[in-house]
Amino acid sequence: MSSYDAPAGSPAAPPAPGGREPQVESPPRVGTIVWGLIVMALAALIIVSELRLVSLNGSYVVIGLMIGAGAALVVGGLLSSRGRDKATPTRKS
Repeated sequence: MSSYDAPAGSPAAPPAPGGREPQVESPPRVGTIVWGLIVMALAALIIVSELRLVSLNGSYVVIGLMIGAGAALVVGGLLSSRGRDKATPTRKS
């Protein structure tokens, strides 16, 4: 054993090949997608307003974004809860 080898019980030791647990990929979260779309929409609106292609009212833009984001979060949450397996609970109550 060289000075670079870690002892078997240390955190630096690699896991045993047969003892690995398969990683379960989780789907993207609805909130993350909605907030990403909000940021992209704001960036696009800022670019459009700076190019003077359209005159935008800030209050209407914010109201429209909030209505769209709220609707997207509600629909995404409903679709997400519909797709879950009801037989096995995934979260503690």
